[in-house]
Amino acid sequence: MDIIGTGIDATEISRIAASIERYGDRFINRIYTEGEIAYCRGKRDFASSFAARFAAKEAAMKALGTGHSRAVFWRGIEVVRRDGPPQIRFHGGAAACAESLGATGSFLTISHSSDLAIAQVILVRDRG
Repeated sequence: MDIIGTGIDATEISRIAASIERYGDRFINRIYTEGEIAYCRGKRDFASSFAARFAAKEAAMKALGTGHSRAVFWRGIEVVRRDGPPQIRFHGGAAACAESLGATGSFLTISHSSDLAIAQVILVRDRG
């Protein structure tokens, strides 16, 4: 397995909380998928969950080498959490970009304190 991309991001939770307060659903629906919204709204401290997913999306864009461009949009990168650790799922232009890089998998780590959410994404390609 080869590492073909890596990205890390730190997001201030207060910044995401302020955006949610100021723009409400308009902000949330522009950035997050329905699954992410349902997950975060189910949390008591929903702002830190939204911030952690924002950091994960930024880290994934860095791992892809695109930033928020070249058909890679916020909702095209999704953090999913089922039995086990969180994972990145790519859709649309982000999926096409990951495929063009030869990515066959990814690893995601998310953490947050009371002030800061941090995420790291590593894209990998199987050998052979």
